[in-house]
Amino acid sequence: MEKINKRLLIVDDDKQIRELLAFDIAQSGYIVDTALDGQEGLKKALENNYDLILLDVMMPKMNGYDVCKNIRIAKPDVPVLLLTAKGTIEDKTQGFDCGADDYLIKPFEIQEVLLRIRALLRRGENSQKQSTKEVLRAGDIEILPDSLEALILDKKVKLTPTEFEILYCMMQHINSPVTLATLLDEVWGYGSDEDVRMVRVHVGGLRQKIEQNTRNPKYLHTVVNVGYKLTPFGSFEE
Repeated sequence: MEKINKRLLIVDDDKQIRELLAFDIAQSGYIVDTALDGQEGLKKALENNYDLILLDVMMPKMNGYDVCKNIRIAKPDVPVLLLTAKGTIEDKTQGFDCGADDYLIKPFEIQEVLLRIRALLRRGENSQKQSTKEVLRAGDIEILPDSLEALILDKKVKLTPTEFEILYCMMQHINSPVTLATLLDEVWGYGSDEDVRMVRVHVGGLRQKIEQNTRNPKYLHTVVNVGYKLTPFGSFEE
């Protein structure tokens, strides 16, 4: 098996799941470390350089949401994939609000885990190459690839890598509807009907940052039964 020069951390208090994941992911060529609870996972995440972290939610000593929040503060660009038996939209929203990039519900197939890993690593590589992208400006909005930030009427807003990729995609389709399928393909690199909820949650987080009034948005609008539309000059017509 050819080694992939990517180092991953698996944090899960379930020994069987942790060891099976570590074995299968290592068999796919990745370098794998493990941690058996939230505190150990956070310690390893902060002390080492990982390309991606797989993180269980319900764990002793520190739950996955709190671990993710702390990782985001110290290492905002490291992709985090949450692994959990809790699959309601409220659970997913809480996970994404903590800074997670993706979410898998147990039980899952290892091929699905590997698919998500490859997609997140690809996005991480794209984020590291943002400086090769041109600065995009339109109306009140300017996005800054070097720092993963946006300028809204000269007010600087820090974005997560996922929010940046969504806004970057929307900026290339100004004043035109962008479907949910397009966002899934261009931002995540895969998609299914279930993943549509993930897009909506991340778009909601982006709205919170760029809009003064999320109930009456000026820039990022929902197009019913289609997706979203970005109007950087602050006007919108159905």
